[in-house]
Amino acid sequence: MDESGDSGRPQPGAGGTDPAAAPDGGKPKRPADPGGGLLMGRPFGVPVYVAPSWFVVAALITWVFGGQLDRVLPELGGARYLVALFFAIAFYASVLVHELAHTVAALRYKLPVRRIQLQFFGGVSEIEKETETPGREFVLAFVGPLLSLVLGGVFYGAMQLVEPGTVPGVLLAGLMISNLIVAAFNLLPGLPLDGGRMLRAIVWKITGKPMSGTIAAAWVGRGLAVIVLIGLPLLTHTGALGSGNEGIGGVETVMDALLAAILAGIIWTGAGNSLRMARLREHLPDLRARTLTRRAVPVESATPLSEALRRANEAGARALVVVDGQGNPKGVVREAAIVGVPEHRRPWVAVSGLAQDLTDGMKVPAELAGEALLDRLKATPATEYLVVEETGEIYGVLSTADVERAFVKAMARPEA
Repeated sequence: MDESGDSGRPQPGAGGTDPAAAPDGGKPKRPADPGGGLLMGRPFGVPVYVAPSWFVVAALITWVFGGQLDRVLPELGGARYLVALFFAIAFYASVLVHELAHTVAALRYKLPVRRIQLQFFGGVSEIEKETETPGREFVLAFVGPLLSLVLGGVFYGAMQLVEPGTVPGVLLAGLMISNLIVAAFNLLPGLPLDGGRMLRAIVWKITGKPMSGTIAAAWVGRGLAVIVLIGLPLLTHTGALGSGNEGIGGVETVMDALLAAILAGIIWTGAGNSLRMARLREHLPDLRARTLTRRAVPVESATPLSEALRRANEAGARALVVVDGQGNPKGVVREAAIVGVPEHRRPWVAVSGLAQDLTDGMKVPAELAGEALLDRLKATPATEYLVVEETGEIYGVLSTADVERAFVKAMARPEA
């Protein structure tokens, strides 16, 4: 499945293009790595993690595929589980190739990729930003299933070079089929699958509105979730009846129903997440530094806190900026520090002892809004920022608490 630009949602089968901080000019900062399991490497500079849930699935694949090998190659004995484990690893290597296709395409379009994570039911490429055009959205989604189809063809070609009924022949056949299934599943036209992102791109192109594409693809995704929940057990149960294997039919029915419920839940949740993130992005332009900024009064560093607060109250301001003798800003008085000073001590505490020294990253242009504003705050974490006009004049102080409240309010708006 696919997730791009929104933060990592699990996806069945493979695929995940869903958009942490992009490098800002220099080398990537290792401490900023998001984590998410066992680090396996950094192809193209993007960390690849294996989530703990992968080991559960790998064990399950080993057990199931090992049982199938016992029927096809009974002479292997216990060694069949080693062969099955190799198949599980090779399958997830194919999933990684699928994800790398999304990653390379994203990097080609200068979209930062936070990480790739291999997990339960596949993988996800966490892409941090949305594409700018429906054409790029379509390409970014399509390259994953395309690579899975190519791998299926490669494994089919390799099958022609080995004897059927041998270990290499069975492994290649299994990898060919599994990659074709991954491609077909991810091409289903509903979010959060790759096919859903392709459908989103098509509707976006027709209507000119990315939100319309998201709504359409998300609701198709929810419909797919219902179909999977009901249809998958029916299909597999029909197959079980045809096989004549009555002894384990009950167990298989329960397992099929459980698998269908998990897949349906993942698709339904992913579609809902896509809607919520799209709705949030639609309202991100409402997050404007100018409208969220608190009015501030300038005070010199030796000013007692009580006097500074008196001036702020008279001016109707809610923030204090420490300035030098020429009026140049030097620091922002932290709200939390003010609260921590008892009222009877405020006449004896200078504002300089409560201020956070300003850095270039803490000076925010008043016209910043939306993702640009959030990226600026994320690049220099702080509790308060000085908001300035283009001329350098002090406009006020922006509190991260105010931004967070506005962010939560946008998230709480009803989805389509």
